[in-house]
Amino acid sequence: MARVKTGFVRRRRHKKILKQAKGFYSGRRKHFRKAKEQLEHSLVYAYRDRRAKKREFRKLWIIRINAACRLQDMNYSTFMHGLKKLGIELDRKILADMAMNDIETFNSLVAKVKEAI
Repeated sequence: MARVKTGFVRRRRHKKILKQAKGFYSGRRKHFRKAKEQLEHSLVYAYRDRRAKKREFRKLWIIRINAACRLQDMNYSTFMHGLKKLGIELDRKILADMAMNDIETFNSLVAKVKEAI
């Protein structure tokens, strides 16, 4: 079997990995093997946390809506049930933004829900 020399192919592959490892600490950015191992872990963490971020934001929105509802003597679950009953289709992101920045509009929504229930 003939000998295969990698030459520029190996160099390109290594350069690609080391370029992606830019910003890592110490040998994890300088040495190919360490950089590759760290990069594999980093990509796994990035994939995992892109999904976790969605859960974290949803939790935050629910907390904000609940806090604003409780100022109006109502809890979150009753408020959301009332919105569904009235056919108001606002997602939690919009409701949380209203609760933080446009409290008058949010309070009018809570008042509508109280009338409906």
